[in-house]
Amino acid sequence: MAVILNIETSGATCSAALTAEGMVVTHREEFNSRNHASMLSAFIKDCLDYAADHNIKPEAIAVSMGPGSYTGLRIGLSEAKGLAYALDIPLIGINTLELLATRVMFSSDDVAPDSIFVPMIDARRMEVYTAAYDFALESIMPPTPLIIDDNAYAEIKNLHRPILYFGSGAEKARTFFDDVAEAKFVPEVDPLAVDMIALAERDFALRRFIDTAYSTPFYLKDFQATQPKNKVL
Repeated sequence: MAVILNIETSGATCSAALTAEGMVVTHREEFNSRNHASMLSAFIKDCLDYAADHNIKPEAIAVSMGPGSYTGLRIGLSEAKGLAYALDIPLIGINTLELLATRVMFSSDDVAPDSIFVPMIDARRMEVYTAAYDFALESIMPPTPLIIDDNAYAEIKNLHRPILYFGSGAEKARTFFDDVAEAKFVPEVDPLAVDMIALAERDFALRRFIDTAYSTPFYLKDFQATQPKNKVL
């Protein structure tokens, strides 16, 4: 197993973790803050200082690629690219929806083997970035932006399998799952660097690296800037 520096900035939480031999050896997290630009560099420095003090050298950088916050993803990927280039080590891109799904797989008790994992990332109003996976992380519904309404997840519901739904956008979907006995809401599931181990180790073993120079975040939809309202004089 590799020594990997993991960076997660796709949502409200900013986090970094150094992992080795499949274990977290040190990590830093700040919840409910959007000030990633000022925090992330300090978190990364703490992880690298720990590595230097313990004579271990990172062999790869893993970074969340989205979907998620446009600004947060850009900050995280920029830091990751600079480090990968400076340290001359490969870069691993982690899908945030898969990250959320694996966290629930590994942390929830008594999960049925035929469960469907449905991560939801808030995309404002009644829209979410979402997907659906089985226990092998095979895609049942591909990553997509989705408006939560009475027709949302109809195909998933019709499978009549246990459904676990979670993430920053899941709270607003709860009323639309009230009629599904198999569905369960899992609270307080945020993307964190400490939970990237399984995905990062998998991609490192498969040599599944992304381009350090040209990789871009996985936004799922284009950024739309709002125009300021004209002042009435």
